[in-house]
Amino acid sequence: MGTRVLGVAIAAALAVPIAIVGQAPAPTATPSARVTEVRTTFKAPKTPWGHPDLQGTWDYRSITPLERPTQFGTREFLTDAEVKEMEARAAKRMDEPPEDGAPAGTVHPTYWTDPGRTVTESRRTSLIIDPPNGRIPPAADGRGGGGRRGGGAAAATAPAGRGAGAAAAGARGAGGAQARSGGRADSWLDRSTLERCITWGLPTALLPGLYNNNIQIVQSPTFVAITHEMVHDTRVIPFADRPDLPRELAGWLGHSSARWEGDTLVVETSGFNGRVNYRGATTNLHLTERYTRVGTDKVEFRLTVQDPTTWSAPWTVALTMRTSEGPLVEYACHEGNYGLRNILEVARDEEKAAAEAAAKGTK
Repeated sequence: MGTRVLGVAIAAALAVPIAIVGQAPAPTATPSARVTEVRTTFKAPKTPWGHPDLQGTWDYRSITPLERPTQFGTREFLTDAEVKEMEARAAKRMDEPPEDGAPAGTVHPTYWTDPGRTVTESRRTSLIIDPPNGRIPPAADGRGGGGRRGGGAAAATAPAGRGAGAAAAGARGAGGAQARSGGRADSWLDRSTLERCITWGLPTALLPGLYNNNIQIVQSPTFVAITHEMVHDTRVIPFADRPDLPRELAGWLGHSSARWEGDTLVVETSGFNGRVNYRGATTNLHLTERYTRVGTDKVEFRLTVQDPTTWSAPWTVALTMRTSEGPLVEYACHEGNYGLRNILEVARDEEKAAAEAAAKGTK
């Protein structure tokens, strides 16, 4: 189903009209003091039933990394020169062919990706604003960094849904033999939920990646629907307190409820089934999303991630979503999904070659 049709279908189900925000050009980076000034003077539009209107298609592309690079130390904001350098490098990556022999670093050629060209409007050195060091807190067991996978553009180069536990399981292949560098491929069940076209998962779908960095929001008096362009997930979330579901009813995307805090839409999600593993997170993962309309063409987004069995403290991401350049496009994942078949086929070829080499060695 095309996403324009999907948006209409969602609106019909919620019995509300879709109000898509008009397009606007992407701005240059704005100092945080100016952002605060604009926010205090802007009055969010209202829906016919009086709620703040967040409806539209929103773009959250950003070349700002999830975690603060070590070279910035304790510095929270980029200088003008650093912004210029980062954005020039991003433009070169998108506009010019790669040098001969340069490694791709991803399963996709560069011209298929769209990670963005600009840093976040706040000009921070990381998307993470808390803890103050701009990095994911240490693991709850004191073993150092907070897991193995991150958000941001770099995250999309790695398989989704493979946290520390899955990585350990993938350390060995069939029959206990050493696994290949790309992880287990004894079966399609070994591969990530992204490769299997199931889901991008949360919080991954909320963080900037290599492409499809768009969401569509549709509201009614009693529900809000959020469609993620990446891997076609739609969450239909009630404005109501809901009791925790039994563990056997836990979901891929958890169990969500919404509420208003002033002009801010707050979405709380827990009750994950643990099959989409983000940096080793468990079924105790809890997400708090905050969406605030701060301009005609922009929404401030904050995400707090916590799992006391995975990280020693919660951590919070902040970014600004802009009006998208167009509607969502259909994420036709299964059609022509030769990647999964090819991964398994290559794995069988490797095993066959290894068996033949071993047989020759015994003669």
